Amino acid sequence: MEEYAYEREQREARKKKFYGFIEFGIFLLAAAAAAYIIINFVAQRTIVDGNSMNTTLNDGDSLIVEKVSYVFGDIHRFDIVVFPYYDDKRGEDVYYIKRVIGLPGEAIRITDGKIYINGEELKENYGYYVNDMPMEGYDAEEEYIIEENQYFVLGDNRNLSVDSRRIGCISGDDIVGKAVFRIFPLKDFGFIN
Repeated sequence: MEEYAYEREQREARKKKFYGFIEFGIFLLAAAAAAYIIINFVAQRTIVDGNSMNTTLNDGDSLIVEKVSYVFGDIHRFDIVVFPYYDDKRGEDVYYIKRVIGLPGEAIRITDGKIYINGEELKENYGYYVNDMPMEGYDAEEEYIIEENQYFVLGDNRNLSVDSRRIGCISGDDIVGKAVFRIFPLKDFGFIN
């Protein structure tokens, strides 16, 4: 009788161990699925490469880009967005981070370093324009009408930015998400304005 009870205990222990492995496997699959969904559909981390968004963002800043709000809502003026652009020199897509300045249907013009939207000067509170360092070599005397689902984007460091002045407007379909939170450097940790 003791031998039978011992075998039964061994069988139960093996069964428990087997179910433990199954449970752990299910947990790993669920964690991998959750990570895939978050990275591809909710948010991702990105690192700023370059100085085109100084002084708002700096080279090496680590950011969280959220991807959900533009699925359910609109892109707004002054949002900081991330989008891919094919770089001929690198032979691949490079992800740019820029500020939305012009919206679909608006007329945009740049004269003497000042941006005009629908004939009115755009009032800004960031970037080199505020510091009396006008944009150089980017005047567009004739108004340009931004097409449907297109966005005119600029880097805050206007004189060192490759943006809509050179690459044209960006399709809303290409915008990956909105930069919302800086996680590094720690001294600048927090939400991005």
